[in-house]
Amino acid sequence: MTILGRGKTMAKAGSLLAVLGLLAGTGLAQQTGTPPTPQTAPMVPVQQAAPAPLPVLTSTQAFQLATLLSEGRFSHGLVRTAPADELAGTDNDALVRAALDYAHAVHSGRLDTGDFDPNWGLRPAPYDPLPAFADAVKRNDLARWIESLWPRYAGYDGLRKGLDTYRRIDAAGGWSALAAGPDLTIGTTGARVIALRKRLAIEDAQVATTSDTYDADLAEAVKRAQRRYGLNPTGAVAAQTRAALNVPAADRVRQIMANMERWRWLPGDLPKNRIQVNIAAAVLTVFDGDAPIASMKAVTGAPGGRETPMLQSKIHSIVLNPPWNVPPGIAAKELFPKGPAYLASHGFKVIGEGPNKRLQQVPGKSALGRYKFDFANPYAVYLHDTPSQATFNSFDRLASHGCVRLEKPAPLARLLLRNEAAWPPETLQAAVDKGDTVRVPLSPENQVAVFLLYWTAFQGQDGIMNFRGDPYGWDKTLAAKIEARSASKAAAAGK
Repeated sequence: MTILGRGKTMAKAGSLLAVLGLLAGTGLAQQTGTPPTPQTAPMVPVQQAAPAPLPVLTSTQAFQLATLLSEGRFSHGLVRTAPADELAGTDNDALVRAALDYAHAVHSGRLDTGDFDPNWGLRPAPYDPLPAFADAVKRNDLARWIESLWPRYAGYDGLRKGLDTYRRIDAAGGWSALAAGPDLTIGTTGARVIALRKRLAIEDAQVATTSDTYDADLAEAVKRAQRRYGLNPTGAVAAQTRAALNVPAADRVRQIMANMERWRWLPGDLPKNRIQVNIAAAVLTVFDGDAPIASMKAVTGAPGGRETPMLQSKIHSIVLNPPWNVPPGIAAKELFPKGPAYLASHGFKVIGEGPNKRLQQVPGKSALGRYKFDFANPYAVYLHDTPSQATFNSFDRLASHGCVRLEKPAPLARLLLRNEAAWPPETLQAAVDKGDTVRVPLSPENQVAVFLLYWTAFQGQDGIMNFRGDPYGWDKTLAAKIEARSASKAAAAGK
């Protein structure tokens, strides 16, 4: 399952081999010029400009704006429960400041700089809502201004609908937790089967709730639920499926809130040709013309200190037959203790001596396989091949040290090099087969945007919400920060 960008429809994922040549680069403009010549003139004190006066609302505008803000905070997931009309009767300047704060929260996110986890490298662009707000007041067009604020992405719209659905489920009492016990499979009967049917029916209207027998239809309903939760669709209810079904509806609400916030951190216009990695689902998707055209399994960072960071960058080169320069922490904790014989047999070279010695794994035996895709980032992570293919057969693929391992790196390399005249497919394959390490830079116009994102809730093609686990615990952390910031901002506005 992939997540849409600005486009409203989804193309079926196909083989990367079938889409070679469809992905064109969107290079950034290069800034040139010489540094300014230092000035020797006497320093002149800088006069600070007075802050721009806040617009003055009519009484009708004030009432409309207070209503829109109260509704918007709830519908856009800035607060978990519907707030009281705390803005009614607020003076002009306080109400205007509340509107500007709301605009910034819905357009660029609720968090302040200090709220970001170090691994949340995806940050929203600066945004000043005052000019557009002042113009809307002047034109008496506040409703349209409010409508223009949030991200114009199908993925965000789907989460808004899902937020409304799961809030209604939560308000109605949510669902009861399924009791532990033996696995539920076809042929099982009894009260636990009835409880399962009632639980599934809350999210799936096709499920009948009267029978106490686990029949083929119920097994299919379980498979649908397992697919929605990113689990192996066995049709049987074991511990993992039961745990996913037992996540409270209130937690699903907070999960949707967190994912909506992450959408606000994205650029206003995503590059139409790009690569996206869903870290939580461990899936890479290729977009062409803003439509997802292909996907592959990935392996992303394991929880507990090896998390894959969220970020955006551009793939600028591909390294063929890369050596692996082992990070010092991995070398010290995991490899040096295994002894010289192990290191030699696995292609590791010890470089240097004493406390500065390091490890490098030679090409051919390198854990990076035959392809490494480089992009600038402060985390020293990248996309790469791997000789260990077994993990791709698992539904739980969070097992790397932070980099992203790819199931099908060779087709991706051919795709990225499609418009590089010096690297037709046969030349690329010959270089890989030769075994020498070669860095292949991409021309600026062929460099492709890459986004590492953490999506744990999204709407499927059928309009049904899909959820993934929160392996890093980022959803709960983020939802709590959103609510805390919204509460403090609302309190400040009401003073």
